[in-house]
Amino acid sequence: MQNDMKLFTLNSNRKLAEEIADKLEMPLGVSSITRFSDGEVQMNIEETVRGYDTYLIQSTSEPGNEYLMELLIMIDALKRASARSINIVIPYYGYSRQDRKARSREPITAKLIANLLESAGATRILTLDLHAAQVQGFFNIPVDELRANSLLSEYFLKKKLKDIVVVAPENAGTARARRLADQLDAPIAFIDKQRTAETTSVHGINIIGDIKGKSAIIIDDMIDTARTVTSGASALIDLGAKEVYACCTHGVLSEPAVSRIRDSDLKEVVITNSVFLPAQKQDERIKVLSVGTLLAEGIRRVQTNESVSTLF
Repeated sequence: MQNDMKLFTLNSNRKLAEEIADKLEMPLGVSSITRFSDGEVQMNIEETVRGYDTYLIQSTSEPGNEYLMELLIMIDALKRASARSINIVIPYYGYSRQDRKARSREPITAKLIANLLESAGATRILTLDLHAAQVQGFFNIPVDELRANSLLSEYFLKKKLKDIVVVAPENAGTARARRLADQLDAPIAFIDKQRTAETTSVHGINIIGDIKGKSAIIIDDMIDTARTVTSGASALIDLGAKEVYACCTHGVLSEPAVSRIRDSDLKEVVITNSVFLPAQKQDERIKVLSVGTLLAEGIRRVQTNESVSTLF
C-alpha cells in the first residue's frame, strides 16, 4: 500500500494518528501548520502527493472551529497538489447534533459541514458512530461509518458482570442500545424524559424496562456535559439498579462533565480515543479504549478495495 498511498494528520488527535500509522506500518506524511500574525491558518505539505491516494486524519472536536478550518485548508492543499484521491478520516464528526430542523429557523449544520468538505475536494469519508444515521445521506461521496460497539462489548464481557441491562438514554438511542445488548446477550431499557411543551427542559424521568437488581449500562454516541448520563444513573439507582456504568464512542467531556462524573452514581464511564483526552480531563472513573486498530483496518480495506461492512 505504501507505494500508492500517504497518511497525514493535523492537530486534533496526533496520538491516535500515530497509532493508526503504526498499525498500517507506514510513516505519517510531513506537513506543517503555522499561523499568520492575525491567526489565520497557513498550511504546507512538505512532500509530493501527486498521483497518491491520500488519507487525512482529523476529528472536529474542541476547538471545533479551529480544527474544521485546518481540515478544509489541508483538503484544498491536497487537491491543488494533484493527489489522486482525498480520503478524510474523521473519528469524531462535529456539528452533527443539528441534523434536522427541530424548531423554526434552525440550521442543519451536519449538512453544512458535508457540503464544505465536498466543496473543498474530499472524495471519501471514513468516520465513526455518527450522531444520526441520516448524516450519511448528506454526502454525495462515499461514506463508511464504522462502529465501536464491538470494542465496548468486549470490554464489558471481560468484566463478567451478572444480570446486565443495557439502557438507552432516550427513545432515539434504542437501536444503538439494541446492538450492544445483542452482543452482551442482555435485555434493554430506556430512559423516558418528560419535557415541557414550550421548552426542552426536563421535569421528570421514567425508566421503561426491568432494571431492579441489575448492572445497568447506559450507552450513547457521545458524552458532552455528562448531564444525561449522570441524571440517568441517579434515576436508575433510585429505582433499584444494583450499579450503573456508562459508555459511549465520543468522550467530548465539556465542562463540567468530569466533575459531574466524579460526583455521580456512575461506577465507571467507558469512552474511546476518537476525541483526544487531555490530562486535566482524565479520571480514575474514566476508561479510554483505542479505536486505532479499527480505523487502521478500515483504511486498509478502503485502499485494497475490500469490504468495509464486516467492520460494522
